[in-house]
Amino acid sequence: MNALFLIPLAIGMGAIGLVAFIWALQHNQFDDLERARWRVLDRSGEPEDQVGPGTGDRERARKRAMV
Repeated sequence: MNALFLIPLAIGMGAIGLVAFIWALQHNQFDDLERARWRVLDRSGEPEDQVGPGTGDRERARKRAMV
């Protein structure tokens, strides 16, 4: 008898999830899934000192030559 409150709770949580999913569809949250995948690998927006480990003087010289 005490567990009967779980059924409306589950239905309510499902309704909240459905509303959140419909909101995401209407606000174009799923439009560009390809760019997010490649943005991880793109280093063009990082400052020179935060490029990462393993980049030596050759990498810095190449960047200076491009400017």
